[in-house]
Amino acid sequence: MSEQLGTDLASAPAPSQRGPAAGPSASNRAGSAVSRLGDRIMGTLATGSGLLVSLVIGLIALFLLIQAVPALAKNTANFFTYTGSWVVSGTDLEFGIPAQFYATVLVSVIALIIAMPVSLGIALFVTEYAPKRLAGPIAYIVDLLAAVPSIVYGLWGILVLGPAMVGVNNWLVSNLGFLPFFETPQNVANMSTGGTLLTAGIVLAVMILPVITAVTREVFAQTPHSHREAALALGATQWEVVRFAVLPFGFSGYISGAMLGLGRALGETMALLLIISTVGPINFNLLESGQTFATVIANNAAEFDSPLKTGAYISAGLVLFALTFLVNAAARGVISRRAGE
Repeated sequence: MSEQLGTDLASAPAPSQRGPAAGPSASNRAGSAVSRLGDRIMGTLATGSGLLVSLVIGLIALFLLIQAVPALAKNTANFFTYTGSWVVSGTDLEFGIPAQFYATVLVSVIALIIAMPVSLGIALFVTEYAPKRLAGPIAYIVDLLAAVPSIVYGLWGILVLGPAMVGVNNWLVSNLGFLPFFETPQNVANMSTGGTLLTAGIVLAVMILPVITAVTREVFAQTPHSHREAALALGATQWEVVRFAVLPFGFSGYISGAMLGLGRALGETMALLLIISTVGPINFNLLESGQTFATVIANNAAEFDSPLKTGAYISAGLVLFALTFLVNAAARGVISRRAGE
């Protein structure tokens, strides 16, 4: 039997002598050509889209710069250090960015400090602990928060959350007033209405919560099953699986979601315009009030009656644009470094 099998194999034609079976058929070659054409088209479209977005961002920056330069040239105060009132009447202007920069950054940081751990907990619960019949509705409800208009959040903040925070504010001043974060504010009226930076930060945290949660949840759900199974095979508990498999894999996505949320917090206008609309001092007191870049522009839109006055407020927009760009660039650096480890 073995001799017959050897004879049959020896008499079989070589691969090069088997005709059509030796290489790809005509239909396969045609399909491959179409596939290569599709790859080239998609590559060109993707490259063009990326270049178009970069061009639009560059044009926006150029527009802001061109509009701001004339007003900055007429500014009699130091734009980067002046903390007085924002005066744009007359031909000589007086305005600076520290007060708006402080309020914008402080409110956004408060929102991130509150929203990031809550978003992380929701994402982990939905992807790792909750049963499927419960995970879906919870994720859907959290996502619905992103559909609520910002004006509604502002009304909720000033009419519901603000009055509810009055007692909390008084308690903080009475018991933790020795800390710079909860000192008696210069404008005590802010405490009676709840229109403080702390209230604004809580409202912003609720607004950016669905953004961070959605991105984090999707990244955690993409953790390879082999990572989970390997950890379980080594005797890891559910928390150890989350700690050593899920969190390291989804960290970059978590940071990306946080930066997307921060981008919305930095540029939020209507909600903060209703909650905080007065200029406050530059300190660490969360019970003060103030104006962000977005609110100072929206609150003074009626003064846009000349290119010079318009340029004064566009200069604030230019700083906000640069701040957002730097924050996203820093986040991209963190993600890239994490991916390279």
